[in-house]
Amino acid sequence: MNNIASLVDRQDVCFLSFIDENGFPSTRTMLNPRKRNGLKEFYLTTNTKSKKVQALLTNPKAGLYFYDRALYRGIAFAGTAEVLRDQSIKDEVWRDMDIIFYENNYDPDYCVLKFTAVSARFYQNYTSTDIVL
Repeated sequence: MNNIASLVDRQDVCFLSFIDENGFPSTRTMLNPRKRNGLKEFYLTTNTKSKKVQALLTNPKAGLYFYDRALYRGIAFAGTAEVLRDQSIKDEVWRDMDIIFYENNYDPDYCVLKFTAVSARFYQNYTSTDIVL
């Protein structure tokens, strides 16, 4: 598990998949989570008025994928994404660099997605393994 946690923490970006307003899968590149609780909960930042947030409010089922290109391995999580607007979590995960995207951490277009994994599959050496979370 430390091997997988290290893979997650070392990436600059991850990939969030969700079901769009037309019922099709859609994937977006996201900045790596600002916070995580084990391999079960991940907190990502995004724009409140984005299409992905609107889609997740309708259907919270989502996938989160982390990929280590150099070692050709990855982990795919399936779960749900909750849109958080609580100021305390927004303050907790805010970074100074966010000023390039938002006016400040009180910007109404700044929100946090809490992804909660229900299952995971690890890919390495051309094989895959289910991970117990």
